[in-house]
Amino acid sequence: MRIGFTYDLRKDYLERGYSEEETAEFDGEETVQVIADTISSLGNEVIRVGNVYELVNRLSSGERWDLVFNITEGLRGRSREAQVPAVLEAYHIPYTFSDPLTLALCLDKFLTKTVVSRWNVPTPAYFQVGSEKELETALRENRIPFPLFLKPVSEGTGKGITPASVIRNSTQLKKQCLEVLEKYSQPALVEKYLPGREFTVGIVGSGKKAEIVGVLEVELLDGAEPLAYSYSNKELCEQHIRYVLTEDPAICREAAEISLEAYWALDCRDAGRVDIRADENGKLHFLEINPLAGLHPTHSDLPILWQKTGRTYKELIAEIIASASARRLR
Repeated sequence: MRIGFTYDLRKDYLERGYSEEETAEFDGEETVQVIADTISSLGNEVIRVGNVYELVNRLSSGERWDLVFNITEGLRGRSREAQVPAVLEAYHIPYTFSDPLTLALCLDKFLTKTVVSRWNVPTPAYFQVGSEKELETALRENRIPFPLFLKPVSEGTGKGITPASVIRNSTQLKKQCLEVLEKYSQPALVEKYLPGREFTVGIVGSGKKAEIVGVLEVELLDGAEPLAYSYSNKELCEQHIRYVLTEDPAICREAAEISLEAYWALDCRDAGRVDIRADENGKLHFLEINPLAGLHPTHSDLPILWQKTGRTYKELIAEIIASASARRLR
């Protein structure tokens, strides 16, 4: 196949003046080249396209591909991950991973939790604060007992998450909400804080053919920011995080059930990752889902999990392409 490859190269945006945090979800040249080489090693012709601006230029010039391997995160707005898939759908070009609706929905953590809750997927009690007026109402109503956990509603890679995200009183809640509203220009998601173990669950495939890759426990090491899988901990995961493949049958069953139900409810495709955390009694709860999981072979959670199960990175990329190709051939 002739496979176009769309991505956001981090250095392109850094050179345009964007900050390290603003570009945290974008990929380095090493990752892009590894993915391109892996796709090529599977017998495909790879055409590196780049970001949405380059995609529009290529399409306007008449260029087409059999399939697009898409990992673009986008830059602006809560529908940013949906931009490239939406353009490709307009041109009837098949692509990897979820469609625009799912990608936009899953980036909004409040709406995501609302949908999975309707599917009876356990998730901690939550509310959203989108303005100072809504904040005053939340403080007055005292909707969920402290401690709480607060994060921007539409960010990834742990952006906006620090030890201060664990909220223990009204003063902290007000301070953190106002910081999120000002810094990220988006609402804050506030939910009941879960003090238990944290896991991430990998999934490959689409629909009822989706399968659990495994369950990976995220353990914070000495020197890591405490209490949360924060932006700093994710950026420095080699020093701050230990990833342990979970073999406990009870945890694996519970995590798999929650993750697959959420994956199906949100109509995710090809591959993704679900974050789960335990409450004070050890019961697991859905936190969020990433339908466009990172693919750095040694730094991203899904490839780390995949390879800990004894499979190769090449096999992971092959599974993603095979799942997307099944739609192309219908």
